[in-house]
Amino acid sequence: MLTIRDATRSDVPTILAMIRELALYERAPDAAVATPQLIDQHLFGDGLGKGPTAEGLIAEIDASPVGFAVFFHNFSTWLGRPGMYLEDLFVRPHARGAGVGKALLARVARIAESRGCRRLEWAVLDWNTPAIGFYERLGAAPMSEWTTFRLTPPALGDLARLDRAADA
Repeated sequence: MLTIRDATRSDVPTILAMIRELALYERAPDAAVATPQLIDQHLFGDGLGKGPTAEGLIAEIDASPVGFAVFFHNFSTWLGRPGMYLEDLFVRPHARGAGVGKALLARVARIAESRGCRRLEWAVLDWNTPAIGFYERLGAAPMSEWTTFRLTPPALGDLARLDRAADA
């Protein structure tokens, strides 16, 4: 039986294992550098008053974890409302085709809608045609006119130092 539930602190090792499986699938195993401490802190809060920055769901078939989703809020200035960003959706290979991905995405959509979100967005690698087809069958449309930009170290730090220099 398929169940979708909120992730708990006890799921951190499972989430981390699936993050590594996803990184391997996406041909970037060395890019997944998250630690149990970081996953715990950012999905469940630091215990010192700083709340979580993202949320997670676990999909289970017969109480065995087979997938996960991690998501967080963003904001649309044009709509004046929050949105939801799906950071990761992953289903273990042996469970694909059993409705797990659809159930996870449907739960994220329900959460987004219940919170007044007007958008649910995510990114998919352009070579991942199985995922693209899956998303399109659910009614999602690619935003091909938008290009995603990303700053990572050292460029992120270089730019941040420009702002600190302005304070001096």
